[in-house]
Amino acid sequence: MPEHTHHDLPHHDTYEHLISLLDSSHIDYRLLDHEPEGATEAVCALRGHPASEAAKCIVLRVKVDRRTTRHVLAVVPGDRRVDLDAVRALFDARYVGFSDPETAERLARAVPGTVLPFSFDPGLEVVADPDVVAQPKLYFNAARLDRSLCISGADYERLAEPRVERVAAAASAAV
Repeated sequence: MPEHTHHDLPHHDTYEHLISLLDSSHIDYRLLDHEPEGATEAVCALRGHPASEAAKCIVLRVKVDRRTTRHVLAVVPGDRRVDLDAVRALFDARYVGFSDPETAERLARAVPGTVLPFSFDPGLEVVADPDVVAQPKLYFNAARLDRSLCISGADYERLAEPRVERVAAAASAAV
């Protein structure tokens, strides 16, 4: 069977893919419908939980050396930010920065604001902060702006199999 490229994988398929993965893995999850919203603070308010229980998902470009660029999906608590220096140290990289929106969307198979803490692309490696997998309840947009998912951090870790490393920093006070 030919491999699907992202062109024939519209984003709603990412949602279906996630749900079938959860169902086939017999994982308890809750779906929450809400107003379309992708910004962490705003969507946490709609879902009615503290931002610390949200999984914030950021696609990063990691330049290991001149020839090698890797893409990493960093998953941190919603009230924190990604520590780019920690990610750089982790991969012994020369440079770490945010991916451009097109690349992020292609690899994550979701539009910004709906990126899952899972990777369905072999070119995207997931690194999750220990505080994410420790959450009894973890919320994230389910590859859609109008629907979110809640599962336990332990189930998330079992299913997504992220590399668990300290990659979250305190949210900076600077605006």
